[in-house]
Amino acid sequence: MLERSKISFMNLALQEAKKAITLGEVPVGAVLVLKGDVIARAHNLVEQENDPTAHAEMVVIREGSRKLGTPRLPECDLYVTLEPCPMCAQALSFARIRQVIFGAYDPKGGGIDHGPHIYAHKTAMHKPAVIGGIEETKCKELLKTFFQSLRVP
Repeated sequence: MLERSKISFMNLALQEAKKAITLGEVPVGAVLVLKGDVIARAHNLVEQENDPTAHAEMVVIREGSRKLGTPRLPECDLYVTLEPCPMCAQALSFARIRQVIFGAYDPKGGGIDHGPHIYAHKTAMHKPAVIGGIEETKCKELLKTFFQSLRVP
């Protein structure tokens, strides 16, 4: 049986993803957890900040690092609604994130289970534990609905 806290934290990430929709952002949300406490929450801000690196994962890492006063977060777990892209997967490695838990798989742009498989390379500095598919249907449906709304005439 799936640990209840993983579902709870993923649902917090989904709340963040829904905030992104109101800003016209791709609905991806992330939550950074340290020893069972949420220390940072974020959603995509690419359009708002005119910053191609302002993915939810990058924003939450920056916030968590500021709060903890360190660039490395080895005791933190990251919950994110979509499989991290290669840029985010590498940043999570550099931040020494303990565990990456994601919702929907991303066959087109993912960097962990798809694409370049960042953590499978022997040159990866740090390989966090990875769990995919947590609340996958909810995460996938949110993204699907968002992109369908863009296509409606």
